[in-house]
Amino acid sequence: MANYTAADVKKLRELTGAGMMDCKKALDEAEGDVDKAVEVLRVKGQKGVAKRESRTAENGAVVSRISEDNSTGVLVELKCETDFVAKGDKFVVVADAIAAHVEATSPADIATLLASELESGKTVQAFVDEANASLGEKIVLDRFAQFSGSYVTGYLHRTSPDLPPQVGVLVELDGEADADTRATVARDVAQHIAAFAPAFLSRADIPAETIDNERRIAEETAREEGKPEQALPKIIEGRVKGFYKESCLLDQPFAKDNKKTVETVLEEAGVTLKRFARFRVGA
Repeated sequence: MANYTAADVKKLRELTGAGMMDCKKALDEAEGDVDKAVEVLRVKGQKGVAKRESRTAENGAVVSRISEDNSTGVLVELKCETDFVAKGDKFVVVADAIAAHVEATSPADIATLLASELESGKTVQAFVDEANASLGEKIVLDRFAQFSGSYVTGYLHRTSPDLPPQVGVLVELDGEADADTRATVARDVAQHIAAFAPAFLSRADIPAETIDNERRIAEETAREEGKPEQALPKIIEGRVKGFYKESCLLDQPFAKDNKKTVETVLEEAGVTLKRFARFRVGA
């Protein structure tokens, strides 16, 4: 006969996030002692962390934190194995806690973040491992972005209404535009970035070898298509310009007015886009 009640099972589930059957088994092993059952689940959960390391985490959420004065912003991607876990409150709470920690501590890189103390005596890595154990899935934290400047804001996009945001963008602007104009342009450009996924801010950010490779491919393709030799230089330049329009944010036709480039929209608003970050879960 069980020496614990349904209320004990409920309490254990709330404390650990473990499934009902796992909670019942832990209470059986702990002879009804909830505190001991918590320890049982933690031990079993931590053992499972290593087993889950080889699994793929391609679901999850992107969360952000923007300061009230828009001087700083944080973007964090936390990944898990299934959308079932991703849309759970406990998973999002973990992601939000990490974003708050990044905002407060400004770690230099992901290794520094994981090694830093989220709570007294508990590193971020240990916090992630606990989530791994309690949620029963591989949980991965491998990238974040943090900006500070004249004006920083973010945009989160849901690809499905029953999931947390899967795409997140962080932008930093500079310029003398009034507050309303700056806020509107920043949000519009962030939404554009979310939709069109530029790889670079400007042509100057593209490595020389990348451009050389694009020229080589353009030339080989044109020759394969039988284009005349005298036309090759113009064809190659045209295709490289096409690469710029696809890859460089400032060269892209603006989402809300494709007769203008993003660069033109920014110039007309009197602002400069200093940098951006775009995360899509699992990509």
